[in-house]
Amino acid sequence: MNTNRKILFIVALMLIGLAVATITNVALNFREYGYNNAIEKSKMTAEIVRDGLTAHMVNGIMDKRQFFLSNIANIKDVQALWIVRADKVVNQHGEGLDNERPRDAIDRKVLKEGVIIREIQEDTRNAVLRVTIPYIATAYGSPNCLSCHNAKEGDVLGAISMEFNINEIRQTGAITIGKIFAINLVFLIIALWVTNHYFKPYMQLFENLQQGIKRARTGDFSFRFKTTLKDAGSEVAEQMNTLFEKMEETFGGIKHNLNTFVSRSNISCTDPLNSAGTIIKELSDVYKFKKTIELDSSKDAIYARFIYVLQEKFHFSHFALYEVDKTVKERKLIYITDHKSFCLPAADTNPTECRAYRTNSDVYSTDFPNLCNHCDNTKEYTCIPFNINDDLSLILSYSANGIEEIENMNLALPSIKNYFEAAKAVIESRTLMDKLRDSSLRDGATRLYNRRFLEEFIDRSAAQALRSNVSYAVLMIDIDFFKMVNDTYGHDAGDLVIKSLAEILQHSIRKSDLPIRYGGEEFLVLLHNTTQEGALAIAEKIRTVFNEKKFQFGSDSLQKTLSIGISHFPLHADSLWKVIKFADIALYEGKHTGRNRVIEFEERMFNGGDQF
Repeated sequence: MNTNRKILFIVALMLIGLAVATITNVALNFREYGYNNAIEKSKMTAEIVRDGLTAHMVNGIMDKRQFFLSNIANIKDVQALWIVRADKVVNQHGEGLDNERPRDAIDRKVLKEGVIIREIQEDTRNAVLRVTIPYIATAYGSPNCLSCHNAKEGDVLGAISMEFNINEIRQTGAITIGKIFAINLVFLIIALWVTNHYFKPYMQLFENLQQGIKRARTGDFSFRFKTTLKDAGSEVAEQMNTLFEKMEETFGGIKHNLNTFVSRSNISCTDPLNSAGTIIKELSDVYKFKKTIELDSSKDAIYARFIYVLQEKFHFSHFALYEVDKTVKERKLIYITDHKSFCLPAADTNPTECRAYRTNSDVYSTDFPNLCNHCDNTKEYTCIPFNINDDLSLILSYSANGIEEIENMNLALPSIKNYFEAAKAVIESRTLMDKLRDSSLRDGATRLYNRRFLEEFIDRSAAQALRSNVSYAVLMIDIDFFKMVNDTYGHDAGDLVIKSLAEILQHSIRKSDLPIRYGGEEFLVLLHNTTQEGALAIAEKIRTVFNEKKFQFGSDSLQKTLSIGISHFPLHADSLWKVIKFADIALYEGKHTGRNRVIEFEERMFNGGDQF
């Protein structure tokens, strides 16, 4: 049922209700009027009969009363009339004409109680009002009843019963009610026509608005509103058409632009306006994420932000983030939630064993049983690769206990990739900055750290080393008679010797140790938490391996030797710079005493210690 019909139905119900109330009220009033009219007529007739009978009694013609009563009974609407005598009157004057004794219970009750009784008897064809009125003896009225009757004040002398036909009144009422009903029916029809005529255009406009808004919810603003109204309704239609035209033009462009984002989002498009709001909210979150990480100083800070998003926004409980250096084929764990690896050791050490990295495609455990041979197949998992540039890639792995849970997590992938995409340029920039900074801290020829790195390291780590009881052994290394190589065979030959020594240093020490090109042919090695015996052994190993190295320069075969000085922090000094100086003193002690040897610093070697 449309709105217009609803309004007409409601109006009709109200008018019908009003008509029913009116007709009911009129019917009741007619009934009450006919009833009261008959009552008044019965009272009047009772008085006439009483006065007439009294006159007959005074004039001594009581035997003639039947004629009088017959004439009274012929009054219009009086259907029957009779009088009855009380026992006292019967005892005094006899039963009277035609046995004027009580005919029914009503007569007897009136004679006994002296009350007026009214009763209506009606069916579908007739309506009769029965009224029985008592005559009460009194000495105070006119005539004086006690002068003729052997009775006391208040005794019932008799009663008069009348039956009045009120059917005509009922019929008149029915006709009147019929007329009122007809009038109401005509009024109802006119009212419905007027209502429909004036309200229908508004209802059509309302339904038109409903259709347009319904289509607008699906992103369709091509609907145009129509109305035959000339008043405010016409202005509403024009304003809505103007609004929809602007929305169609504006939202059309937004919808087209957002479609590219929706294709990479898990947001449903069943309600484009709501979807657009959700997408814009996500774009806003991604934008704020991007603006935040742009001010972060390092990749590690950016990774920490990304981990926070995975935990707080997407509520991932078990996941790992890896960084892959494509140039050296090395995968590094950035973060894992519970220290339980997703992969077998082979994939942790060799990124090419990771299916996601090797195929550069998303890996879903739900696609095929035991899809990746190097993943823990006791849980459902997903691995997502994301390329930053030609040298760097990230891999996100996450797992769940069941298929439903992992599929719910997979719904967030498009949004997660949006965060990856937002971070890509920033990570690439930080990677480049790290490379530039690393280049500034490394020697170009040997790729070992340089003296600038050593300065930053000492400034950053020396105080912490003292607080944490960390020790260092400093090896100061110099190639014996290196200038002769440059002078005799050229600088290319000298560079070859330098690079060879750098390689020997890297292969002779641990990952926790630092080899540094100190300057020219001088090298410095910081051995982390080693003993004096351990430092001496490493130094001897370096010296021996280098001494055994043969260099071929044309037809000449050449071997070189090293002089190495050793000093210990904090054994010899509580300053790393002092320890380096002491190692340098030990180095030159070795050179002055024959070269090709390892010398540990002793206090006797230092004569000008007060200057430090």
